[in-house]
Amino acid sequence: MRITVFGATGGVGGHVVQQALAAGHEVTAVVRTSSSYDVKGPQIVRVAGLTEAGPLLDAVDGRDAVISGVGPRGTKSGPVASGSTRSILAAMAKTGVRRFVAVSAAPIGPPPPDESFLNRRLLLPMIRAIAADVYADLRVMEADITRSDTDWTIVRPPKLTNKAVTGRYRTSLGPTVPAGYLIGRADVAHLMLAAVANPAMIDQAVGVAY
Repeated sequence: MRITVFGATGGVGGHVVQQALAAGHEVTAVVRTSSSYDVKGPQIVRVAGLTEAGPLLDAVDGRDAVISGVGPRGTKSGPVASGSTRSILAAMAKTGVRRFVAVSAAPIGPPPPDESFLNRRLLLPMIRAIAADVYADLRVMEADITRSDTDWTIVRPPKLTNKAVTGRYRTSLGPTVPAGYLIGRADVAHLMLAAVANPAMIDQAVGVAY
């Protein structure tokens, strides 16, 4: 497939690029002009930022799918995910590209019915309070995605680690994964690539965890 990856210099996006190339896909990596990026293999499109759709048109035109690993790098990053995703969605609408997979976060999703009382009443509310601005931004992003005309998938991981890809993890359509505390960035990327060709994940939010 021809896949465009936003957030290609980030932890999840970087793994998406590498795994997509290894699988034989034609990859376009979108990176900021100010970023150092020396990965061999993908076509590289440099943009000043992701605040406008116009500069992104060439990056998505003619592609089979767009994957976004764009997200905040900290609790003080501001509305990074929502603003960037809005521009990506606008570029996709103008070029007629429909398949979109984006990363969000587990605290945005509803807990599963069998989640423990401790997690439901203590741990999740505490996590949401600590990074309230980040999750508010991701909620706006998810709302924009679900209102779009794309064939979308939103992937919601819990705490991210640098564990090497395993391809072995639990997923849940809709609610988050019960007692799901960790997932490697590489395995999030693995799921996002798998989701592109999985019709069961279209117009779905997918929880993932070990």
